[in-house]
Amino acid sequence: MSTIPTPGARHGGTVGTVELSIAPRAASDADDELLDDVSTNGTGPGGRPKRHIPEPPLLERHGPARVLAICNQKGGVGKTTSTINLGAALTEFGRRVLLVDFDPQGALSVGLGIPAHQLDKTIYNALIGQTIDLRDVVLRTCVENMDLLPSNIDLSAAEVQLVSEVGREHALLRTLRPIVAEYDFVLVDCQPSLGLLTVNALAAADGVLIPLECEFFSLRGVALLIDTIDKVRERLNPKLAITGILATMFDPRTLHSREVMARVVEAFGETVFDSVINRTVRFPETTVAGEPITTWAPRSAGARAYRQLAREVIAR
Repeated sequence: MSTIPTPGARHGGTVGTVELSIAPRAASDADDELLDDVSTNGTGPGGRPKRHIPEPPLLERHGPARVLAICNQKGGVGKTTSTINLGAALTEFGRRVLLVDFDPQGALSVGLGIPAHQLDKTIYNALIGQTIDLRDVVLRTCVENMDLLPSNIDLSAAEVQLVSEVGREHALLRTLRPIVAEYDFVLVDCQPSLGLLTVNALAAADGVLIPLECEFFSLRGVALLIDTIDKVRERLNPKLAITGILATMFDPRTLHSREVMARVVEAFGETVFDSVINRTVRFPETTVAGEPITTWAPRSAGARAYRQLAREVIAR
């Protein structure tokens, strides 16, 4: 397994050979601009009473992993941010986590400070059947017990190459099979579309986590995504289930966000996580820093929200 040096962005260093043009300032407790989503009367932003989430049990051994596809065909809803920070939060509860960058844009890799465009081996090489050991592609991240299967623009060619393959929808499942027993969770960051790569992720997954931005336009595409999930369950993966819907970019100060959140809870009920991810400037800063919010600003409300989400995911 390869090791990538910890990014030096926090200290004004470099990622690879490219100097960052934006250097985030050091986090402090006073910088937390989020309003906590836990109200004094025990109800969440959607007006629903908070459910009791038990403390995650300790593990005697690791694996086999639950594979979760982080999926929404709409871009900019927090898929990559949620993948990184949920993965990091899960490690705090003693889980071993593999993050799979399944987007040709490579945002997940970049968000962890890894210069994806400079990598010779990515998930693309394993996906198209090249004779390589998947463990040689997996990289260690700056978070202990959280590894990454990176991606870059090469993956865009895989969708074309897989079209003529037998069992093309199960290419990712076959790729992950050798190492899935070594982890407790595999989180697949999907591209913002419902193409063949996303179908591969759904065919390999045990569950789907749907980040949903608290905007009315985001609600329109959910029905199409759920229809795709139903078709994959019927034709390719009978065990596939919706693990939960995660409300992201919530701003409790605006009536619009509160109305959308209430509508989401009304429409999807218990499927909606109690955890809600509020808007904050901290998330863009963590991307520049190349690390999750749980280590960049560990006492922030954003870090607390993802730890609470991790508890819910483990409980489900």
